[in-house]
Amino acid sequence: MAITTSELLTGFAPISLEQMSGVKLMNRTDTKFVTNTEKLNELLQLAQQDYFVQEIEGLRNMEYDTTYFDTMLFDMYNQHQWGHTNRQKLRFRTYVSSNLQFMEVKTKNNHGRTKKKRMEVTDMNVLDEEKLAFLTKHLRYDASTLRPVINNHFSRITLVNRAKTERLTIDSSLRFNNLISGQTRDMGPLVIIELKRDGLIFSPVLEMLRQLRIHPHGFSKYCMGSAMTNPELPVNRFKRKLIEIEKIVNNNPI
Repeated sequence: MAITTSELLTGFAPISLEQMSGVKLMNRTDTKFVTNTEKLNELLQLAQQDYFVQEIEGLRNMEYDTTYFDTMLFDMYNQHQWGHTNRQKLRFRTYVSSNLQFMEVKTKNNHGRTKKKRMEVTDMNVLDEEKLAFLTKHLRYDASTLRPVINNHFSRITLVNRAKTERLTIDSSLRFNNLISGQTRDMGPLVIIELKRDGLIFSPVLEMLRQLRIHPHGFSKYCMGSAMTNPELPVNRFKRKLIEIEKIVNNNPI
């Protein structure tokens, strides 16, 4: 009988949030990889000696709930779909186990670096005084034009290398609920791996990924989820990625 992801995680030494304080990487380069749960379990077996796993109150695979906002004309989606490298996303992320919620503005510049600004919140009213001041400072779009457009739910494992110079987030059990079209989508065995590090610092996991033939593959949860659940949106630049994702979801890895 195959060993499960949960069983494999027990083989990692734990690291706490306090111990991870130096690995925030708020100004970073991100590299994404897309695979399935079978390949993930192979990766976890290889990574046990080189990585810690984040543990919070005994949990090593945490639930996340995220709602993305966009303008009435889907400007943030379109900036990405059109291939613009200097772009932003706005989301409200809830850490389900702790019930903490943050409003986050992610800005990716044309050098491939991602900066994230966030504030803790208790609701998603973007027009209240405190949130409006934050958005005016960090977001290029008028807050009065924003609306919630898609929600996602997933489970996340976070690994930290022994040198504490990088984080590896591993997302699975991904589900989308489009708040505009009403369509939903369960992504089945799809797994999204994201390597987050400052610059091109050495990463032990890259050789493991190469060994398993898990290659870099962009995946924006906002854009891919929107493209798959809102038939009114243009998907021209995403067509190839969507085909590849469907192969993984249908258990036919790329």
